[in-house]
Amino acid sequence: MAVATEENTPDPDQVTPGVIGFIATFFVAAVTVLLVIDMVRRVRRVNYRAQVREQLEAEVAARDAAAAADAGAVAPAGSVGSAGSAGSAGSAVEGRVDGQQQDRGPVAEERDDR
Repeated sequence: MAVATEENTPDPDQVTPGVIGFIATFFVAAVTVLLVIDMVRRVRRVNYRAQVREQLEAEVAARDAAAAADAGAVAPAGSVGSAGSAGSAGSAVEGRVDGQQQDRGPVAEERDDR
């Protein structure tokens, strides 16, 4: 019985992963670390874009509320109220500042790509 168990025991040098196993394990670990770093970067970008989108929507809502308040005020029939002057000045939401085209930045560029 003792002879049978010795014959079935594998040689430790043949069953260890060796250099190839170390390289494969290191490669998998390195790829995992790079994927985690990339994922964190993308999640931060998505969160930042959501914050910017909320700020833009709040600006539009504030501008619309101001325009509605100005329209509700008593004004002569032919005069242009502050809503007209605000429209000519533009805003960051419309992509203009003081009537000039503003740099749209990476958020707007990616929207055009979709």
